[in-house]
Amino acid sequence: MSELKLIKKLAKIDKRLAELRKPCALSLYNSGERVHKKQLEFHKSFKRNRWVFGGNRSGKTECGAVEALWLCLGIHPYRQNKDNVSGWVVSVSTQVQRDVAQKKILHYLNKKHIIEISMISGRRDYPEGGVIDYIVLRNSFGGRSTLGFKSCDQGREKFQGASLDFVWFDEEPSEDIYNECKMRVLDKKGLLFGTMTPLKGLTFVHDVIYLNKFADSEVEYFSFEWADNPFLCESEIKQFSSGMSEDELETRRFGKFKSFSGLVYPEFCERENVIEPFDVPREWYDIISIDPGLNNPLAAHFYALDFDGNIYVVYEHYEAGRDICHHSNKIKEICKKLNWHIGFGGRYDALIDSAASQRTLASSKSVAELFYERGINVNTNINKDVFSGIARVKSALKNGDGVRRLFIFKNCVNMIRELKGYRWGVGDSPVKSDDHALDNLRYYIMSKRENKPSKRERSAVQRDKERLIRANKRKK
Repeated sequence: MSELKLIKKLAKIDKRLAELRKPCALSLYNSGERVHKKQLEFHKSFKRNRWVFGGNRSGKTECGAVEALWLCLGIHPYRQNKDNVSGWVVSVSTQVQRDVAQKKILHYLNKKHIIEISMISGRRDYPEGGVIDYIVLRNSFGGRSTLGFKSCDQGREKFQGASLDFVWFDEEPSEDIYNECKMRVLDKKGLLFGTMTPLKGLTFVHDVIYLNKFADSEVEYFSFEWADNPFLCESEIKQFSSGMSEDELETRRFGKFKSFSGLVYPEFCERENVIEPFDVPREWYDIISIDPGLNNPLAAHFYALDFDGNIYVVYEHYEAGRDICHHSNKIKEICKKLNWHIGFGGRYDALIDSAASQRTLASSKSVAELFYERGINVNTNINKDVFSGIARVKSALKNGDGVRRLFIFKNCVNMIRELKGYRWGVGDSPVKSDDHALDNLRYYIMSKRENKPSKRERSAVQRDKERLIRANKRKK
């Protein structure tokens, strides 16, 4: 070998060693002074079906790419790792795959981890310019992980047959492909996660993930907006915002679904009105409110009221297709669990829709009478004015001064879901669907005089207790 060739070969080796020693983008992810806290919340979640609804440039795609690589390489800092991982990246089209998801994966991937790249089009030595079929990666446990790339425009048939550890949806898939991917991770108890800007309106993702209409305990979502991304400066945010309509800003900045302009309760903010459960002082316990249903769900919620007029929804019973006996037993079980106060005659007091006092040809007794016989004294004398009730609920969620007085415990998942999806229909009437929890919320709010703080006298001990509880809530 000539001296010149030897020098060139040594130079190549030096260059390769320098590349390997250089820290890759993956090792620098959220490791400096500026940390994307929302990204870390997503990575730390143990739910099996997680989604990020984020605006453009909010950091959502980086989140998905890093999650996929951590799982494939067996280096996830918050989950139990394993070898020989199989996963898919699902994009809307092959072009979007190349320009977005694939680009992010290659950016965060150190070349030393790559064993093989299979291309659909383009060259293996320059994958950035083509469309990747799959990448075989070295796993930290010594195995080989496979990261495949799919696009929705391939059709559902291309998504059949595989057994996977995870699927990452980069932007919103079609419902049939989403359901097929759910089957792909079933036998391995794998993960689904998605990162998307909700530009298509009220699709199945809005219902299944955002509203969680099936009350799936493994579903969780995170909202990213521009201000959450520490790498965007204020001048950029102002520049992006200029010239955008209000609807565009809702989706492209805040990652919200387009129909938000038609929500009955836009005042509802999950970050502000939903709180972690805490031990409620028994003297705050107020009353149960019920919206009855047989085929439709019966919704019963337990309300507490502090001495400053703040309302707390502390527990719920929400179930369809059961009789009064079953519902009564469930409500009494919750009462015993909470050590709820017992009213006159040894019965628990509750508010209920006035229709519960009516008798029908199918029954010689009304719903109210049936509840009474089973230990629950229901008051049917309620104000059902929908328009006034909605106005009062809106004020409790957030009044004109920005003060919130209605707080819902995180375990009341059905009330939270209904608040997020309750929309106006024709004229001034809301759509009469999925409103059972919201009906009993109106009954309760309307039972309070002008929603003013209670005038009950408090002892010094009670005042100190309330201050401690509020301080503890702020820490959480």
